[in-house]
Amino acid sequence: MVTLAGFFGGAPEAHASAPGRVNLLGEHTDYNDGFMLPVATPQRTEVALARSHDDHFHIYSATLDALVTFRRDGHAPQGFASYVEGCVRLLAGRGVEVPPLRIYLSTELPVGSGLSSSAALEVATLRALRALLAVELDDVALAQIAQRAEIEYARVNCGIMDQMAASLADQDHMLFIDARTLAHRRVPLPASSELIVIDSGVPRTLSGSKYNERRAECAEAARRLGLASLRDAADPGALEALPSPYRERARHVVHENLRVLEAVGGVPPERFGALMDASHASLRDDYAVSIGALDELAAALRGAAGVYGARLTGAGFGGACVALCRRGA
Repeated sequence: MVTLAGFFGGAPEAHASAPGRVNLLGEHTDYNDGFMLPVATPQRTEVALARSHDDHFHIYSATLDALVTFRRDGHAPQGFASYVEGCVRLLAGRGVEVPPLRIYLSTELPVGSGLSSSAALEVATLRALRALLAVELDDVALAQIAQRAEIEYARVNCGIMDQMAASLADQDHMLFIDARTLAHRRVPLPASSELIVIDSGVPRTLSGSKYNERRAECAEAARRLGLASLRDAADPGALEALPSPYRERARHVVHENLRVLEAVGGVPPERFGALMDASHASLRDDYAVSIGALDELAAALRGAAGVYGARLTGAGFGGACVALCRRGA
């Protein structure tokens, strides 16, 4: 593995970091203009950079011990460097002069665990570029650029939640996000509670999963209902007239939004845990994104003393589960 000092031949010119996120409620609602409640992880992704001495970008991942090099007018291959390239190109598209760079990446986040290592990478990269180039860029705009980088360069048609959480959340509060307006505020966790997150050991890659298929199914369900998005479905009973699988996909999104809105209003931990349990059942049965390993892990967590509720976190198809626990348990 190449060291930071060895890669730069000294100190970098700028560095920044960003956290991963654990989503407590509001899964697959962001690309439906809905509501979410993520919290930042203590684990972070670090990005250091400096101007390159040639006409190439040199992007090194210490986590993967892998180097990607491409010309200023070239493109990175699909993989970790494509997320970084997206951030660079989109900043340049806003009129920022971005020189060729040497970029050093490292992360404490387990890749493929559903804790949004990709958004942490994008946000940390943009923070480092903002510092190096003295770019005026607020944290919401930064999250929006990060989302576009993932969609346009990593080819994952993601919503905005992960990037908003990486840019704006902290470890001590839930971040309530309205995906339609990007209004957001920090709200406290349920009283006398804390979180535990456990990786199932089954890695997941969004681009290789059925994530994009689910998004298309939601768009079709909204179209059949005559709505701009499923956020606008005021009558849950109307969803039952939809054919399968649009009925089930819409039912999850509409009821998941209701769960977030109830939780953000302030509920005791026992009720919050029940909402998490209901969310997992909905993701398993209506949205069909859980797998056996996640179901078993969530059930094991629920059976442990001091646990109020548990669910898969992230897009599904693998990754991690999160549980709300009695503090100290």
